[in-house]
Amino acid sequence: MNQLDDEHIRPVRIDALAFGGDYNPDQWPEETWHEDIRLMKEAGITMVSLPIFSWPQLEPEPGVYDWGWLDRILDLLHEAGIRIDLATATATPPSWLLRAHPEMAPWDSEGHRLEFGSRQTYCPSSPVWRENVARMTRAMAERYGEHPGLAMWHISNEYGDHVSRCWCPVTAEHFRRWLQDRYGDLDGLNEAWGVNVWGQRYTSWNHIETPRKAPGPVNPTQLLDFERFSSDAMLELFRIEIDVLREITPDIAVTTNFMSMFRDLDYWDFAAVEDVVTDDAYPEPADPTSHVGAALNYGLMRSLKGGRPWLLLESSASATSWRDVNVPKAPGKIRVESLQAVAHGSDAVMFFQWRQAKYGQEKFHSSMLGHRGEKSRSFQETKALGNELKRLEPVRGTRVRSRVALVIDWDSWWGSSAIESLPSQRLQWAQQARAWHRALYALGHPVDTVRATGPFEKYDVVVVPNLYIAETPQAEALRAFVESGGHLVVGPFSGVVDATEKVHDGGAPGPLRDILGVEIDEQWPIADGLAERLAYGGDSLEVLHWAEWIEADADVEVRGAYATGVLDGLPAVTRRTVGAGSAWYVSAILQPEGMLTMFRDVLRACGLPARDDVNVDAEAVTRADDTTDYTFLLNHGASSVAFTLPAPGVDLLTGADSAGVVELGAYGVAVVASPRAASVPFVTINPVKETA
Repeated sequence: MNQLDDEHIRPVRIDALAFGGDYNPDQWPEETWHEDIRLMKEAGITMVSLPIFSWPQLEPEPGVYDWGWLDRILDLLHEAGIRIDLATATATPPSWLLRAHPEMAPWDSEGHRLEFGSRQTYCPSSPVWRENVARMTRAMAERYGEHPGLAMWHISNEYGDHVSRCWCPVTAEHFRRWLQDRYGDLDGLNEAWGVNVWGQRYTSWNHIETPRKAPGPVNPTQLLDFERFSSDAMLELFRIEIDVLREITPDIAVTTNFMSMFRDLDYWDFAAVEDVVTDDAYPEPADPTSHVGAALNYGLMRSLKGGRPWLLLESSASATSWRDVNVPKAPGKIRVESLQAVAHGSDAVMFFQWRQAKYGQEKFHSSMLGHRGEKSRSFQETKALGNELKRLEPVRGTRVRSRVALVIDWDSWWGSSAIESLPSQRLQWAQQARAWHRALYALGHPVDTVRATGPFEKYDVVVVPNLYIAETPQAEALRAFVESGGHLVVGPFSGVVDATEKVHDGGAPGPLRDILGVEIDEQWPIADGLAERLAYGGDSLEVLHWAEWIEADADVEVRGAYATGVLDGLPAVTRRTVGAGSAWYVSAILQPEGMLTMFRDVLRACGLPARDDVNVDAEAVTRADDTTDYTFLLNHGASSVAFTLPAPGVDLLTGADSAGVVELGAYGVAVVASPRAASVPFVTINPVKETA
C-alpha cells in the first residue's frame, strides 16, 4: 500500500469538534441506552467510539453473527445526531478462536505462552489471526459501511499496548522471512550482523531465532532488527484491515488510536497509511508537570501528517485504574488538559469512557458519567466542557504555528535502548528528548516533531537530542537545512553507527562531522553518584552521567567547555557557521537549569525570543488559518499567571476583548482570536504572587 498524500486523505465525517468517548452499550441493559442518549445530548456529545472489544458478542460462534443489538444502538445514536467512530471489533480475539487455534497465542521472551483472560491475546504474525481479522473487518464493513452515522473506521485498538513483541515459533518464522526480504541471502545477513565477532556466523536461515536470553550480550544488530521487524509486523496487521476497508468503503477515513510517544511502534510509518492521526493520552495527575510531556506527545501527533489536525480519541475524566496509585484530577484539570490537546492541534476531546463500568478490569477507571450518574463530578465537569467546546468551532481545521522542531527517529530510539553493550545505560533516548523539549517549552516555544530527513523548511531551529544511528541521507538533509539559514542543535552520542550497527569510519559523529566540525575521541560516561561541571559564559553548569572528549576544527566556536575532571578545558558545547545557518553540538547531559541556559543562548543567537521568566505551568500555543491566529493561554497550575499578549483580540470562551496582560487563575484558559501575524506570536509571562 502506498503512503497517502494530501489529495487522497479522506476527511472524518463530522461537522464539529468531536466530543465524547468510548461507549460500551453491550455492558448495559437496553433500557440504559435511552438514558445514555438523553445524557449524551445534554452533555453536548458529538461522537462516540464503539464496539471496540465486542467481537465475541457480535460473533458468538464461528460464522454465526448477532448484529441486532449493534444495529439498534447505531440507529439510536444517529437519530440523536451523534456520529460514530466505528471500530472493526478486532482489538482482541473471542475465546472460541483462541481455543480452536492455540498456536496463535503470543509467547513472551522466556518462552511462556500467554493465556486468554485479558485482551490482545494474539501473535501479530499469526496467519490464523490475520485471516480472521480480515474476515471480521469485511463483515463489519459490509454490514455498516453505508450507515449514515459513520464518521470513520477505528481499526483494532492501541496496537502493542499489551503485545508488541512475540517470541513464538510462528513469529520466528516470520522474522526469518523479514530478514530474507531485507538482506537477500545469508551472506548479506552475516555481513550486516557482523557475525565474525564471537563466532555467530549463520549457515542456515533455520538457525536464526528471535532474540532470547543468551549466555552473554546478544548481537546488537539482531536486537535492532527484531525491533524493526516487530513494528513492521504490527504495521502489516494494520494494513490488512485498511485494504479491506479501502475496497468496501473507499470514501471513509480510517485510523487506529496511538499511545503518544510509544517506543515499540514507528508511528511515522503507521501514520503514513491512515487518514487521520488519533491519540490516547493519559497524563499523570500526581505529576504537577505532566502537561509538559503531554505537549511533546501532541507535537508528535500533529506532526505525523505534516501539521494536519489530529483527534484526541481517549483521555481520562479523572483517575485511571492501571497505575500503582491512581490519583484523581483536581477540579479544573479536566478542562485545562482537554483544551491543551485542542491548543496543540486536536479537533477532538474524547474520553475513556462514557459510562463507568460496573465490572471488569476497568471498573475503577473514571468516566464521563461516573458511578453516581448525573451527580458525579466527572459528568458535571465534562458536560460543562462539551458545551464550552462549541465556542471553539472557529478553531477546527486550523494548524499550530511553530518555529522549532525536534527530530524523532525510532531507529535511534531502539538502537540506543535495546542494546546491552553501550558505553553507559544512563543516556536514554526518551529522557534526552523530553529534557530538550522541556527546556524549549519553558522558554516559550511549542515544538513540532520531524523525521531526521525532514522536511525542515518551515522551521528556524531543529534540535536532535540523539541520532545514534545516522546515515548519509539524514546528514545531507540536515546540512541543506543549515546551509539555507537554519539552526541545528545535535545532542550527545549521535552519528555513532550506521543502520547495521557498525561504527562509522573515524568514529562519531560519522556523516554529521562535516556539519558539526567536531570529532569524538572517546565517549566519557560519568559514574553514578558523581558529577562534573562545564563553564558556559559566566555560568557553571552541572553534568551528570555523560560527557565526551571532543576535538573541534579551527572554525568551530566553543560556547561551553568542561571545567572539572579529566576533560577540564576541552570543548563541551560548540557552534559552527555553515552557509547561512549554524550547527551546534552538545556533548553532555545537562541538568534542567543548564538546558535552559544553553537553549536560551541558542534561541537568541538564532534571533528567536526566549522567556526571561520561566514557569512551566504557563503555556501559550497558537493555531491559525490564513487570516486569524487563535492563541491558547493555559495555566496548568493552582497559582495565578499573567500572560502578556503580543496583539489584542477577543477571547472565544468569554467573548471579552483581550489586550495587554491577561491574568488567569488556577487551571484557567483563554483562547484569543486576533488577525494573523506575520511571525509566530510569542507570549511572555509574569507570575502573579498569591496574596495572603
